[in-house]
Amino acid sequence: MKILVCISHVPDTTSKINFANNDSEFDTNGVQFVINPNDEFGLTRAIWFQEKQGATVTVVNVGGPETEPTLRKALAIGANDAIRVNATPTDGFFVAKQLAEVIKNGGYDLVIAGKESLDYNGGMVPGMIAAMTNANFVNSCTELTIEGANAKAVREIDGGKETVSTTLPLIIGGQKGLVEEKDLRIPNMRGIMTARTKPLTVVEPTEAPTHTKAVKFEKPAPKSAVKLIPADNLDELINLLHNEAKVI
Repeated sequence: MKILVCISHVPDTTSKINFANNDSEFDTNGVQFVINPNDEFGLTRAIWFQEKQGATVTVVNVGGPETEPTLRKALAIGANDAIRVNATPTDGFFVAKQLAEVIKNGGYDLVIAGKESLDYNGGMVPGMIAAMTNANFVNSCTELTIEGANAKAVREIDGGKETVSTTLPLIIGGQKGLVEEKDLRIPNMRGIMTARTKPLTVVEPTEAPTHTKAVKFEKPAPKSAVKLIPADNLDELINLLHNEAKVI
């Protein structure tokens, strides 16, 4: 079984976020980048298929040379090889078009993408690549088992979960639950050293239009200062909850 895991290069949640050029561009200065969390769950599940069922695992990213450390981390976790599409990921459609081209050329049985990226939260790429490649698609996937050409998946729906059966080739939009958080892997020294020798292929992008453009970014309003109420002043606490916070 050939598995392709789509990897987004996203800011660490502990990074301080700023914007440049009149708040129209994300400022990457001083920002630490990591594997998108939803993608990391998918990568760990793919490594499980590699170890238990002999699958080969390729990781792919659309981005410039600055994304290669993130791909190398994925290789250190256990992926067999990596592909970088040498292009700036301008919008969801453009990214999906590049990934679809890689999928068509690679003949993959299973494609695992995070249901959304941590930075833009568009949630559109997995569905679009499924449409572009005519593959079966399961979004918000939290469990996945494969036997031969048959797959069984569990996905989150409003108010519960749904179990579906389908066949390969399959594209899933994965999320937390594909593996337990405790099963996520931290690359060890041997993995890091081995990753340096694993193939990382750079391919040029295919032509694709950009349909959307970020016009302006805006930070959430800062939180107001905390008000401390003495434990014996219940009247004041009730007054503030009722008249200021308006929660009672």
